[in-house]
This record gives sequence, structure tokens and C-alpha cells, in this order.
Amino acid sequence: MQPRGKIVVASQHYPPDTSTTTAIMADIACRLAVEREVVVLYGWPGTLPGLQTGPGKPRVIAIKNRMAGKAALVRRGVSELLFAARTFLALLRELRAGDVVLTVTAPFILPYAVAAAARFKGARSALIMHDLFPDVLVMAGLLKPGSFVTQTMRAANSLMFRALNAVITIGRDAERPLLSYAGMTRNKIRFIPNWATLVPAPRPVNSDNPFRKALSTRFIVGLSGNLGFTHDPEIVFEAARLLKDETDIHFLLSGWGIGFERLRQLQAAANLPNVSFVERVEDAELEALLASADLWIIPYRKDVAGVSVPSRFYNLLAVGRPVVLVSEPEAEAALTVVENGLGWVVTPGRPDQLAAAIRAASRSTDDAMTERAVRTALRFDRTTAMNAYAGVIDELLHTPNLSEQR
Repeated sequence: MQPRGKIVVASQHYPPDTSTTTAIMADIACRLAVEREVVVLYGWPGTLPGLQTGPGKPRVIAIKNRMAGKAALVRRGVSELLFAARTFLALLRELRAGDVVLTVTAPFILPYAVAAAARFKGARSALIMHDLFPDVLVMAGLLKPGSFVTQTMRAANSLMFRALNAVITIGRDAERPLLSYAGMTRNKIRFIPNWATLVPAPRPVNSDNPFRKALSTRFIVGLSGNLGFTHDPEIVFEAARLLKDETDIHFLLSGWGIGFERLRQLQAAANLPNVSFVERVEDAELEALLASADLWIIPYRKDVAGVSVPSRFYNLLAVGRPVVLVSEPEAEAALTVVENGLGWVVTPGRPDQLAAAIRAASRSTDDAMTERAVRTALRFDRTTAMNAYAGVIDELLHTPNLSEQR
């Protein structure tokens, strides 16, 4: 017998936004709409693309929302609080007993509103755990572990995890910190990794590549994407400083966020000859950018394990490039690198180790690393992930008493 409940997806990030979170939530919503009634509550200004509307697509409801820059922390916090409150009221109108609501940790206040509304209306709820707050803020040095704000957020998390019916993690390392919360139980956790958005296939290093041809250097080290509070731009710049006399190695940096602002400040002061910047690229240029470098860096701060997973990682593998990951060895991406022989893992805060790994990569004769990277990327498949999300939602639709399990 088919369950009668509908699915509500609550996400601030949704088209026409172009972020990674947007792509993930739009893919999930459209996949679920193939078989079920899906309603999307979103808060991104602008007109939905044509591919997101019409028969067989989710019904979308815009929530009034004013976006603030990431650097404007107070205004951003107020905007996110208002968005969460408006989403809570919208959920009270939309949800019925037997429905399932799916949300994500962006903004971090939103899951609390979703879990509360679902419990109040007798619906089931699931959270996609991209970042674990306040743990990620403690890791970034923005909160102290024993502060009142940290302890208050942890107490709120325990209540939220008790109310949620399922927590979907994108890294195996997330289970340990999640289970440190009183309201969390192992049977609520579902592991569904993210996927490569580019088709996995070897891309040769080509001197005619538009991002490479302006550089005469033999070995190019790339850094791309958003650098937020969890990333360490200084370790990349200090590694470049240590390698500035090795003229066959050059750093190509392209991205956005507070980390890239810091990198530009450092370069303006030092003017290293082995560092170049490229403006943020559009999606149509992403493949060419990723294929331009011989090696890619993902620079995390210490204590990243379990609180954040780099989604960009899978596209780097898809183009057949090795990576240098700055993180603890137990982090999800580090496990994948070591298990599959995809590059190097170095200790956070050690630019000397990062420089040594880059130097080793520039001299490596392991040509099979390209094939291993592509083969690994093939395992992180969009269809597999979408079917797994559909399976979790179907489970919740058929299991009304899941929240009572312990």
C-alpha cells in the first residue's frame, strides 16, 4: 500500500543560486518528485530556472529572505533567524500527519525549526548533515568549547536530534561526534556520500588549457572553491613561500569566501612570483579549471574530522587529479585518499609538510594515480545517491513510529 504523505524540502539554498548545497537539494527534490508529491520551501531570491518547474517537478514556495554576506556575521545571523522563523510558520501550514520534511544544515538554525514543526504536526523529519554546529564554529576558533553559547547550542542539538527521525551524514567520520549528543542514537544515522557532478574520465594535462597556457611552469598546484571558516588559507600561502625558489612549481588559486580574501591580502604584501589568481569561474568553465592543474589542495584547519566534508573532492577525482588533503587522518576525505592511493594527507598547521607533499607530487612517477582517482569517482555516483535518499524517505513514510525507536 502506498503511503499518502507528501515530502517537504526546506532549504534556503535552491535555484537560481549556484552553490553546491543548491545543486544537492535541487537534485534530491526533483528525484523524489518522480514518485511522490514534493513541496520545496526555499529562500533564494530570483526566478526559478525552467528545468525546475512544470509537470513532475516539485511545487515550490518562496520564503521571504534577505541574504547577508558571510563577513557580516550579525546581519547574517539575524537574516538566518528570520528565515528559520518564517520557514517554521510555513511548515505549520504545509505539514500534515504522515508527511516527511527534509532539510539541511544551511543555515544552521533551520534544522531546529524543521524538527520542531515536524514534531508539532505529527510529521517525520530528516536532516542532511553537511556541517555539525557548534562543533564547526569551535574548530574555526569562533566559539570556545566551554562557552555559554556553545553549551546552549549543544543542549539545543540534543533536543533536536531526539526529535529528528533520521540524520543523513556525508562522511563516515560524522558518527562519533553525532553520538556524543544525548538525543542521538546510531539507528537514526544514514551514510550517503556526495557525488561528482562532472563525468568521471581522465582529462590530460594540456598546454592549450585556457587556465594553464598563460603559465610556463611545468607543475601547477590548484586551489579552488569556497574557503570558509573551516579552511586554512595561511598554510597554502606559507607552502607557496617555502617553494618560491622552485621555479617548476606554480600555485593557481581560484575561489571565493573569507579564505580567498585572506590569500589576496597575503599576496598583496608578499608578491610571490609563484602565485597566480583566477576569478571565480562559472559552472561551464569548471571542468577546464580542474583539468588545468596537476595537483589540487584541500586545506582544512585542525579538528575537521566529523564536522565538515569537502564536496569539491569528488570532482577533483572525476578529472583524474591527485590531491593533497590537509586534515586529520580519520576524516572522510582522508580515509578515501589513503584507502585508494589518491594522493597525500598532511597534518593541519604544518606548511612544511604541505610543501614537502607538493614537492613529492611534482616528482612522482605514479601515473596510475589518474586511473585510481577516476575509478574512485565512479563509485560516488549521483544515481546511487539519489536512490539512497529516496530509500530513506520511503522508509520514513512507511514507518510512522520511527521517532520512538531508541
